[in-house]
Amino acid sequence: MSGDVGWAFNHSYTSLPESFYVRISPVAVRAPNVVIINHSLAESLGLDFSLLSTEAIARLFSGNVLPENAQPIAQAYAGHQFGGFTMLGDGRAILVGEQLTPAGNRFDIQFKGSGRTPFSRRGDGRAALGPMLREYIISEAMFALGIPSTRSLAVVTTGETVFREEPLPGAILTRVASSHIRVGTFEYAARFKDEFSVKVLADYAIQRHYPGLRDAENPYLAFLKSVIDRQASLVAQWLLVGFIHGVMNTDNMAISGETIDFGPCAFMDEFDPQTVFSSIDQHGRYAYHNQPHAAQWNLARFAETLLPLLNPVHEKALALAEEAVHGFSDLFQQYWLAGMRKKLGLLTEEVEDIELIEKLLDCMRKHRMDYTNTFRALSTKILPEHSMFLDSAFVSWHKQWQARLARQSESEQSVFSLMQANNPVILARNHRVEAALVAASKHGDYAVMNRLLAALVDPYSDAVQYRDYQMPPSASERVCQTFCGT
Repeated sequence: MSGDVGWAFNHSYTSLPESFYVRISPVAVRAPNVVIINHSLAESLGLDFSLLSTEAIARLFSGNVLPENAQPIAQAYAGHQFGGFTMLGDGRAILVGEQLTPAGNRFDIQFKGSGRTPFSRRGDGRAALGPMLREYIISEAMFALGIPSTRSLAVVTTGETVFREEPLPGAILTRVASSHIRVGTFEYAARFKDEFSVKVLADYAIQRHYPGLRDAENPYLAFLKSVIDRQASLVAQWLLVGFIHGVMNTDNMAISGETIDFGPCAFMDEFDPQTVFSSIDQHGRYAYHNQPHAAQWNLARFAETLLPLLNPVHEKALALAEEAVHGFSDLFQQYWLAGMRKKLGLLTEEVEDIELIEKLLDCMRKHRMDYTNTFRALSTKILPEHSMFLDSAFVSWHKQWQARLARQSESEQSVFSLMQANNPVILARNHRVEAALVAASKHGDYAVMNRLLAALVDPYSDAVQYRDYQMPPSASERVCQTFCGT
């Protein structure tokens, strides 16, 4: 199968101490069936499934038949979940191997929903079809938006039922990631006060994700600062498109700077900084506007694990870590402000820009404006009819914005082009995603999902055939809560 498909597995993670993983194979399923294969992603990975039958593909992505040279493992990690520390691990996931692509890149190939592992605790190790399709849809939407993200290669049904609040069809997702090393992986190593394991893990993560830091004067401090920088950029990109992750626990923060784990996540419709979609986030810990604070808190936990490596003197190590973590706020603000300037067509920088942006957001909040459509509307010559655009506060803001644009030398067309390249037309709106999941899970109808995925491929293009996806939900269509689906 390896020669036919193109698997080129390597297993660098198993060079770490055995405490970081357990060797275990997927649990076979009764009757696997292919739901979707991401052929464009497969091609970039150097994979070609054209010579395999549909049945063979189903057996492959269910784990019933493993690729040649696969060495499946479940990874150990820990995490602060809503602020409380817990020992965790891959309770329903198995890392099959690390694919080396024709371009020389390395990607984890992971099955999610592949059965019990030693880390399953009381879980069944399985996954329901709906949450696996949600991850497929949202992760591919994030990729199309240009936001760093894990991706989805395949979803297969298992022919078995999983029991949550109700019986549901079982499924397995194949996830592709630069790695699955998390802040929680470092917390796991540090929990045993084992400086050797933390150092080995840090050296491995630097080699894999930040090789240019190996010769830095203090490579571990440079590593910490680089992870902080990537997370500041990532979270800024989330806010710029109205994305709410929903479960920003430390085990869901990847060292690579990719968005990982798409449980109770959603894109915001009406702009409200306090928006929460997750059914389990009762106090808004991970609300839209709290995401930068949550990321900084997570990074403080990461910095704590690296203290012995930063400096042998604890007080000096602590000072270095605190300075690095405190720098997150400025980095985030810089990335967010740069992104907001692009969304408003500002090609130069002025001190008053932040005030200009905040005035607009305040108008949007007061009028419950659709976040995505409002920014896109501003990139057109004629504003649509809406009460906010007639409000005196907005009229005053619009004049101020036009005066700001007039102080630039760029043409009106250059401004509109910049705005249209940074304000998506189409998002994976929650009601559209839910409609696709219901059709698939309840009725076995994948046409709704496939059309949505086709629309999401080019989210910045105003394609006529997908104009219906630009519409916000009606009152009856609104979906206010999403669920982890574990």
